[in-house]
Amino acid sequence: MRRIVLAAVVMTIGWFVTARPPAAQPARPDTLSHTGLPSVLHEVNASTSPEIPDVTVSNPAPPAAQDLAGDSLYQFIVHHATTHYVTTATTRNLARWRGGAQSICPLTGGLHPGDNAFVTARLRALAAYVGAPVQSSPQCKVNVQILFTSNPEEGMDNVLKWATATATFGGRYSGGMRDLLAYQSGHAIQGWYITTRGGARVLNTDLALVGLDVLPVWPRIAQKYLGGGSGIGIGAVILIVDTTKVTGYSIGTIADYLAMLTLSVVQSPDRCDALPSILDVMSSSCTGRERPTAMTAGDLAFLKALYYRNTGLGPSLSRAAIEDNMMRQFGVH
Repeated sequence: MRRIVLAAVVMTIGWFVTARPPAAQPARPDTLSHTGLPSVLHEVNASTSPEIPDVTVSNPAPPAAQDLAGDSLYQFIVHHATTHYVTTATTRNLARWRGGAQSICPLTGGLHPGDNAFVTARLRALAAYVGAPVQSSPQCKVNVQILFTSNPEEGMDNVLKWATATATFGGRYSGGMRDLLAYQSGHAIQGWYITTRGGARVLNTDLALVGLDVLPVWPRIAQKYLGGGSGIGIGAVILIVDTTKVTGYSIGTIADYLAMLTLSVVQSPDRCDALPSILDVMSSSCTGRERPTAMTAGDLAFLKALYYRNTGLGPSLSRAAIEDNMMRQFGVH
């Protein structure tokens, strides 16, 4: 596992690095321009970043029989694919990157240039390995922003101001809904998914011109929307790493954790399922067993199943079909 060094000012990573849910929101077409997308990487430019290194994804050991006992696999799938759309069947509409303009283009900032490039490369490699759509050119329009900082509240405030501005979503995230997106000091990694509506017809439309929703990684309240048609897409992801809270982790472990959050809408990562996951690394529930240092066989099998079908033209596999697909990958019939 690669280990690298962060600037001394931000500590080290390894060596260095029930409130009642609100009423469902209507599935209306947005006529707002969204004024572009928020940026937390103000001083990072893809055109001046170092060349992205080659990163190899290795097959981890398959899960043990006890890891697959009972309903453990089903629970694993539920916790790795959160969805909050109430009129679209969750059985075949799990949010994912769909291709076209909604293909992954990551950029990392806050570390030394070579370390930024490694995190970006790892995410790209894992995405390609599981079949998620990835922009081929490193000079693409960035839609995955990863910021390492000792002052996460500043970056999160930028996103909050964007989401709550009248010119962005009107009054959708005003008032008490601001709490949905607000900074929470207790988490080492925070962020948002900006998801798209409209199915395949918006695949090659600029995100500023399509219907969007903002889903936090750590929601304080349940947010539900009425619809999304036959396709809910991940249009952009913003993740902010508090470097004062990740001391002792290798940069490879952090990169894999960030990749898992990027590739699937995971809004409840503080779990500890029987089937191990890279998400166990920071779970307060996962004590008494060795924690993974990289994506596990379960993580990779789930993501391969999530991206199994053409992402732009139809729905995802149902959760039951994902479970069956994963069992086949594990050689269990």
